[in-house]
Amino acid sequence: MTRVALPALLLLATLLATVVLGAWWRRRQGVVRSARGEPDDAAGAVVDWAAHGVDLGERRTFVQFSAELCAPCRATARVLGEVSASHPDVTHREMDVDDHLDLVRAFGILRTPTVLVLDARGREVARASGGMNRAQALAALAVGEGPETVPAGVRA
Repeated sequence: MTRVALPALLLLATLLATVVLGAWWRRRQGVVRSARGEPDDAAGAVVDWAAHGVDLGERRTFVQFSAELCAPCRATARVLGEVSASHPDVTHREMDVDDHLDLVRAFGILRTPTVLVLDARGREVARASGGMNRAQALAALAVGEGPETVPAGVRA
């Protein structure tokens, strides 16, 4: 009985750990986080976005770092394109990580898609990793605006 019980317990523990890690991973997808530090310290303050082909929006700019073989990147690009199309003061630019390694290193991009939310001056105000839905994109637009410090659904 002991020989059968030990492998069964190991299998059960492995399955439980997999379920817990999967749930944790899913909850982190597209979660918007405020930029760390003071706005003047953000890496976006020293980047010449125009040199990278990014036209800054009057209010916000979504800069999406994607990879060619990334399915969530395509879905996120569609969502961000729709949101920026419905907000004339917001732009969206998708950038291939292989073509912009300098920015990938400068901003510590570790996975795709990663979306930087820039203010009108090109400073990072928020970011999200993983696929984003419309509600998350709209929450990202609101970071740092108005009297509230962090909108609902955004992690500081």
